[in-house]
Amino acid sequence: MTPDTVRSAEPPTKQESAPVVDVHHPYDPLSPDEIVAAVAAIRSSHPEVAAPRFPIVRLSYPDKQVVRSWDRVSPTPRAAFVVVYDRARGATYESEVDLATGEVVRWAHVPGVQPPIMIEEIMDLENIVRSDAASVEALVRRGVTDLDLLQVDPWSTGTLPVDGVPAGRRVIRASAYVREFAEDNGYARPVGNLVFVIDCDAKEVVALEEGDPIPLPPESGNYDLASVGPLRDDVRPLEITQPEGPSFHVTGNVIEWQRWRMHVHVDAVEGLVLSDVSYHDQGRRRSILHRAAISEMVVPYGDTSMDFFFRNVFDAGEYNLGKTVGSLSLGCDCLGEIRYFDAVLADESGTPQTIRNAICLHEEDYGILWKHWNFRYQEAAEVRRSRRLVVSAIHTIGNYEYGFFWYFYQDGTIQFEAKLTGIVQTRAVAPGETPLFGTLVAPQLDAPNHQHMFNMRLDLEVDGPHNTVYEVDAVGLPIGPGNEYGNAIVARPVAITNERESRRELNAATARTWKVVNPGVLNRLGQPVGYKLVPFVGPTLLAHPDSDLAKRAEFARHPVWVTRYHPEELHAAGDYPNQHPGDGIGRWVEAERDLLDTDVVLWHTFGTSHLPRPEDWPIMPCDYVGFHLKPVGFFDRNPSLDVPPPAPKGGAACH
Repeated sequence: MTPDTVRSAEPPTKQESAPVVDVHHPYDPLSPDEIVAAVAAIRSSHPEVAAPRFPIVRLSYPDKQVVRSWDRVSPTPRAAFVVVYDRARGATYESEVDLATGEVVRWAHVPGVQPPIMIEEIMDLENIVRSDAASVEALVRRGVTDLDLLQVDPWSTGTLPVDGVPAGRRVIRASAYVREFAEDNGYARPVGNLVFVIDCDAKEVVALEEGDPIPLPPESGNYDLASVGPLRDDVRPLEITQPEGPSFHVTGNVIEWQRWRMHVHVDAVEGLVLSDVSYHDQGRRRSILHRAAISEMVVPYGDTSMDFFFRNVFDAGEYNLGKTVGSLSLGCDCLGEIRYFDAVLADESGTPQTIRNAICLHEEDYGILWKHWNFRYQEAAEVRRSRRLVVSAIHTIGNYEYGFFWYFYQDGTIQFEAKLTGIVQTRAVAPGETPLFGTLVAPQLDAPNHQHMFNMRLDLEVDGPHNTVYEVDAVGLPIGPGNEYGNAIVARPVAITNERESRRELNAATARTWKVVNPGVLNRLGQPVGYKLVPFVGPTLLAHPDSDLAKRAEFARHPVWVTRYHPEELHAAGDYPNQHPGDGIGRWVEAERDLLDTDVVLWHTFGTSHLPRPEDWPIMPCDYVGFHLKPVGFFDRNPSLDVPPPAPKGGAACH
């Protein structure tokens, strides 16, 4: 990944000047040359795979101690992790390539799994349907005769069976939409009660699932300038300028901003990844967050009709979330003094592809940081304005966009926010029908109810890796001795000591949080230093516990899990959820590993139950979900006391 910028950044702050870095950070993603070398090594070493496909090519992440001890001068070993798929055999292999020697140091068959659905497979769908006589006849029966503009979308099948299709084939279900021109919003005219079951290896339709034909919805759903009519004429320009440049400094993929330092990149599976996050405090750099990324996300639809009951997608593990990252534009996606980072990802042929401006970095004013006016003595108030650093990327997955935004604040707070937008998924309904499991958003057009459930893997290292997690409730005590007036409130912490206790639930009534402390490091008040997870109070998975989906997305049934760190446990639904009956965190916690004073990982599931509105059509305004990580005794006092006061405007003092 390489940075680009609108304006050159200023040098780092004086408290810790950054040396010139001529070597890789241990978590730097693969360069184009490294991707080419890794793929070439595999082709050369395994000629028996005549036409290999490469659904995943990414850095083989080194041991955490390599990152902890990185001195910004010494080189670190580099290796590539590659998933190889052999279509001829229907076999999946994992491999590792030493990038210094070009040697394939690991090659292992992974039986019984399907790698993620590949972009090239998605792009083949329309031609496969057009080439199948039975599919064309089914479309004609529904009034679809012009196939040149047919849109066909993929839907992973999980383990739901298909009549007449043997288990083990690499299949997806697919649905069709009718467009009137290339840029037309196909979701306005879904083809109802028709599903194509496609074998991606054979490139053929192996089954049709049909119900009664339904007329196409009558209206278009376009939202471009030419389609929406007169625009508002009272929106005046809003400019954000920093005449002296931004306050951050970038070296490679390492960002330094005021007292924060972190590493960012785009991973092929997880998308935007944040790692090696630390804070410079009183002359020393203190670790907070070793690595954070979306480990998995599932979007289950709640409609039982024959063309919707199977629709749920694991966007990370089934579709490679990182490969859906898009290019960002100044003034459109980001506003202000911007620094961009490109992402380099391999396509399924193993060829590196550069996504320009995949990550946006900028600063934002965020209102008041703190303020007080001592009205008895002070003529003016003491006030500071809050500024936050923003690291963001936007992923387009079919009809939806997901904006992932990390915010860093001057008081030591970290915030994650997912912004959900794009186009709601649609279903055709008969004239006069009222949907039971969704909402009419246009005539004969239903937007089914669904959920968006994200799981963030938070590998916290609060002043080092020896941490303990406490669940903390704010509790009002009963009236009695010592609480005669019934006003007592206490914090009630409970240590999570073993993985068998790690499935945790939200409790809005007690303002429940989860505090990660380092019992071996005390602040000046004798308290163990800590950070707490402040959750977004939202739903868990609504699918029945006995459903195929619930078994495969067990991570979404509980908002918080805690595990002991293991380098191979990165994805909450397992490494290969495509057509898999279920794996991941539900199995890992059965090991019942101890969690006291050790290297722990917090897994936070959050999201929304989306009951669509007419206002969500034809394009959905952003919806927001997320969480905060806030210091709790990590600092000896308010760490933002040294933020300089704002310059009063117009010559007046702040009041």
